[in-house]
Amino acid sequence: MLSLPLNLAPGSDLRLSIEQLAAEQQISGFVLGVVGNLSQASFQCPGQAEPRVLKGDLEVITLNGNFSPKGVHLHLSLSDGACQVWGGHLEPGTLVQKGVDLLLGITDQSESQPPKAPDAMTNPRLEIAVLPGCPWCARALRLLRTLDLPHQVDTVNGDADFKRWQSRSGMSTFPQVFVDGQLIGGYDDLTTLHASGELEALR
Repeated sequence: MLSLPLNLAPGSDLRLSIEQLAAEQQISGFVLGVVGNLSQASFQCPGQAEPRVLKGDLEVITLNGNFSPKGVHLHLSLSDGACQVWGGHLEPGTLVQKGVDLLLGITDQSESQPPKAPDAMTNPRLEIAVLPGCPWCARALRLLRTLDLPHQVDTVNGDADFKRWQSRSGMSTFPQVFVDGQLIGGYDDLTTLHASGELEALR
């Protein structure tokens, strides 16, 4: 078994970051360890129809489960400012506050080369900005994962991020999709590219 350290910067989406790494590098494994804090946590409690979302200064206690190019199954536990412990299935929208350090155990990989940490990977041509909890963003990410297209995910976390993306694109809706730094549009524009076969050229 190989081990791979993964450092997540402020604003990163914890679940989507692991999903993206597994899909881009075609690796499978499980989480060996974690330390860090969150500004927002989204997790599914047993028997509930919708994920619970907490905001504030949140400390990660554990993250257990597995990942593969097909998806992840991860359980998160965390503590809030009152030292109350919460937990459930990790969902998109769980955002890093100051930093999260993970150690991943790699049990299977399709390439002969060892996996590389994300900061050593080539920047993908396709970039997508998403809002936590946005259904169209989730559909866009699902499409990109299904097509196994390398892509960089940027999560909008707060008004400052929103204004920065709005200034860059001129759009106030999400997702916002860029190819080689140029705005393509939103979800409908992404599906139009897919229907025309142009997305395949971005591999």
